[in-house]
Amino acid sequence: MQVLYERCAAVDVGKDVIAVAVRLPGDGPDGRQTVKRTFKTFYGVLAEAARWLTSLGVTHVAMEATGIYSMPVYHALIEHGNFTRVLVCNAGHVKNVPGRKTDLADAEWLVHLLECGLLAGSFIPPAEIKAARDVFRYRTKVAQQRVSEIARLGNVLQDAGIKIDSVASSIATKSGRVMIEALIDGERRGLVLAQLAKGKMRSKIPDLSMALEGRFGDHHALMCRLHLDHLDHLEAMIARLEAQIEAMMEPFRAARDLLATAPGIGQLAAAGVISEIGAAVRDFFPGAAHLASWTGLCPGNNESAGKHRPARRRKGNTHLQSLLVECAWSAVRVEGYLKSLYHRHVMKFGGYRSSIAKKKAIVVVAHALIVIIWHILATGKPYHELGEDYFTTRIDPERETRRLIARLEALGHRVSLEDAAA
Repeated sequence: MQVLYERCAAVDVGKDVIAVAVRLPGDGPDGRQTVKRTFKTFYGVLAEAARWLTSLGVTHVAMEATGIYSMPVYHALIEHGNFTRVLVCNAGHVKNVPGRKTDLADAEWLVHLLECGLLAGSFIPPAEIKAARDVFRYRTKVAQQRVSEIARLGNVLQDAGIKIDSVASSIATKSGRVMIEALIDGERRGLVLAQLAKGKMRSKIPDLSMALEGRFGDHHALMCRLHLDHLDHLEAMIARLEAQIEAMMEPFRAARDLLATAPGIGQLAAAGVISEIGAAVRDFFPGAAHLASWTGLCPGNNESAGKHRPARRRKGNTHLQSLLVECAWSAVRVEGYLKSLYHRHVMKFGGYRSSIAKKKAIVVVAHALIVIIWHILATGKPYHELGEDYFTTRIDPERETRRLIARLEALGHRVSLEDAAA
C-alpha cells in the first residue's frame, strides 16, 4: 500500500508501560525501517517519549483508546511533542492478527495501519469540555447513589412495618422526613406521627396513622439515622456539583439556552449534552447522522446480497444515550411533533400494551432529539416546533383511504363509500 506518512509512530498503552513503534525512511526491503522502544507511564517519562518522537521528525501518532490509561499519554504527546495530529483510535477497529500478541507487536501493527492512512481518530473533547464532562458524570453517579440510599432507607422502614410509601408517593418528601425523624427520636404513636404531615399529605392522615404503626426498634432508628445523614451528604454534594457545572457552562451559556428550547431538554440536561459533545459540533461531527452514529442512537444496518436483516443499533456514548432517553420521556409528555412521533412508532412496534414497543419508540424519539441537537448547535437557531399534526398533514388521502378499506375488508367487513359533499 502507498505510504502516506513518512515519519509516524504508534503507541500501545498499558497501565505501567507503553510500547512505541516508529516508522521512518530506512534501508529495509521497502525502503522503510521500524524503531521500537518501551517507556514507563510516569508523566515525566511520557514527556520524554514525546520529545524523543519529535526529535525523530514524527508527524503523526496513533494509539488505542484504553479508557483512563490513554489520557495521560495523549496529553503528554499534545503538551510536550510537536505533531501534526495525534489519533486516539477505537480499539475494535485496530485488532491485530491472532497469535501475535505482544505490546511491541501491537504497536508495530498499529503504526503500519497509520502510515497507510487506514486509521481514524475518535472524538477527544477540548480541555474545558472534558472538565465539565467529568463533573457532570460524577453528578450523575452521586444522584444514582442518592436513589439507592432512599431505597435502602425504605427497606429499613419496611422491615419495621412502617408503610409510609404505601400511602405517600415517596418517603423522600418533607412530610416523610419529619415522620422518620420523629420515629428516630422515639415517637411510636401512629396518630401523633400522622399529624406531622404537611400540605396535601394531611388529607391522608387516617391512612398514615395506620401506616406508621409498626415494630420500629432501636436498631431501625440507628439505621435510619445513618441513611438520612448519608442522604444529606449526597444532596450537599449534588448541590455543590451543580454549582460547579453552572460556573463551567458560563462560556457556553448561549448554546445551552438554545438547547433548552427543545422539548424535554432543561438547563441541566442541556449542560450535560454540551459536556459530552461540546458546543461547536460542526468541528467534530460533519452531520447529524454522524453524531447520531457516534452516540449509538442510529438504527443498525445488516445488508448482504440485497437482503436486509434485523440489526441492533451500534454501541456508542452510553452517558449521552441515557441522558437523551430521559429527555425523550419528558418530551413525549408535551403536545407536539415528538409526542406524535412516539405514538406513531409505539403503534408500529406493537401498541401501548407492549412495554417493548414503548422502549423501542422512545429510542426513536431519542434519535430525533440528537438530530435536533445537532441542527440547533450547528445553525445557532432555536428549536422550531413542527406540530402534532406533522404526520397527518403529509398523508396522501387516496392512499390512506385504500389502506383503510383493505384493512376493514380483511376484518370481514363490506365497505361502501359516500362522498361527504353529497
